[in-house]
Amino acid sequence: MTDEHTETGTGWPQPAGPVRPDGPAGEPDPRPEAPDPDELSPLSPQGRPPQDDAPAKGGDESAAGSFAAAVAAGWRRFGSATVMISVLLVLLGFTLAVQLKTTSTDSSLAAARQEDLVRILYDLEARDVRLRQDISTLEESQRQLRSGEQGRQAALQEATRRADELGILAGTLPARGPGLAVRFQAGAKPISAIRVLDAVQELRGAGAEAMQISGGDRASVRIVASTYFLDGENGSLIVDGRPLSGPFTITVIGDPATMRTGLNIPGGVVASVAQDGGNVIVEDREVAEVSALHVPRTLEHARPVG
Repeated sequence: MTDEHTETGTGWPQPAGPVRPDGPAGEPDPRPEAPDPDELSPLSPQGRPPQDDAPAKGGDESAAGSFAAAVAAGWRRFGSATVMISVLLVLLGFTLAVQLKTTSTDSSLAAARQEDLVRILYDLEARDVRLRQDISTLEESQRQLRSGEQGRQAALQEATRRADELGILAGTLPARGPGLAVRFQAGAKPISAIRVLDAVQELRGAGAEAMQISGGDRASVRIVASTYFLDGENGSLIVDGRPLSGPFTITVIGDPATMRTGLNIPGGVVASVAQDGGNVIVEDREVAEVSALHVPRTLEHARPVG
């Protein structure tokens, strides 16, 4: 073999020129447009097709945008429900906290007996009924006042009714109605003025509307907002400057059951008088008469506003 030829596996000499394997029998490809096989090789730099980065990049951005849109749609779908559930949970937690705080701080009710709780509940229900009746009466009066001639007549009737109520509260008019008769019987100690004042305050808190106190000599004094009580000699009382001898009886108009409950609360006037050795007798009256009148004094300094 000469240097101009290279050996092949068959022993035949190989031409020095480039051999085209695409042509028959190793001849050059007769097609003038055919590319060089070396250029089509994937290992050749010329054989690799040009990389078009723009379409690929645009595809990535499109995919990312679709993913972001899907995430945003999912968040809009579930975001409102999540916010609503969070708000409900916060409100529930606040309600539970307030309830626990109220329950923990109200130690007096927690330590009260069942009978006391029943009395308190009954008082609240009775007060609620009275307030609802007052609201209904005032609303009816308002409707009547807004109508023509009937309104003027209703206004006159309403003014008369209010004047009567104020007269009863001020003690210048007698009154009658359902109520109680509360009698004080002294024991080892006389009935003190502070015990009688406690009874008056408890009755007022239970809705008493009119009261008077009577002594053993049947003298009576109307109890109003300005009434005062002092201890007198030999177990007597001085009420608004008038002496009364025992035993003492308070006649009061109001709801009997509510006022009875108010007098019998733990540590109230009934329990206090019992500790002093005395006794308090409470009797229901279908019609209680409060006939003693209070003489109003002339005001020297106070004047109405407006």
